Amino acid sequence: MDRGLLLGGPTVDRLAALAGDGPALEFAIGTGRVAVPLAARGVPVTGIELSAPMVEQLRAKVDASTIPVIVGDMATAVAPGEYSLVYLVYNTIANLLTQAEQVACFRNAARHLGTGGRFVIELWVPELRKLPPGQQAVVWHSEAGYIGLDTYDVLAQHVVSHHFRFDDSRRAELFRTPHRYIWPAELDLMGQLAGFALESRHADWAGSEFTAESRSHVSVYRLS
Repeated sequence: MDRGLLLGGPTVDRLAALAGDGPALEFAIGTGRVAVPLAARGVPVTGIELSAPMVEQLRAKVDASTIPVIVGDMATAVAPGEYSLVYLVYNTIANLLTQAEQVACFRNAARHLGTGGRFVIELWVPELRKLPPGQQAVVWHSEAGYIGLDTYDVLAQHVVSHHFRFDDSRRAELFRTPHRYIWPAELDLMGQLAGFALESRHADWAGSEFTAESRSHVSVYRLS
């Protein structure tokens, strides 16, 4: 692995700065795309992950002494110790399909933090403005061999992402992922219910201004 890639990038830079001298806990650590380079920067990282196969892929990169992982649900599983930073990236809080589960995720983050600790969430902004009246689907990405399509249920606040991959044959592969989308204001209220206050919100990890046109955000909550 390229050491420059391992140690760099705005995501890792920001998380390392927010962790300071304390340890970090990643909810839904997955295969360690963020945790491995963050640990290489000297930040002690622990993970919570529901998928055992993903943990196996992480173990091909680092051992359990380098990055311990608790197998369980990020809304309820408990990791030992106290942390200065809990983080949840790649829109993953939306994988929790009810508002109650998402609120529980905030409360679980608070459970792991000391006073003044931070919870960082990376999340996309629902693109409902792209939906004409009566239409429930929007194409969010299209390129040769791939189409990404989202279908919305605005009453349930659910969206299903459909990933179509195809070649020159008459066959295509379809992969679907369900989510519950969250507006930034609703996310802030979830934080308040768990004892957090919004400290900052930017459009990306580099600190760009968050505006009405931003398609995603990085929100930092601090425990009161």
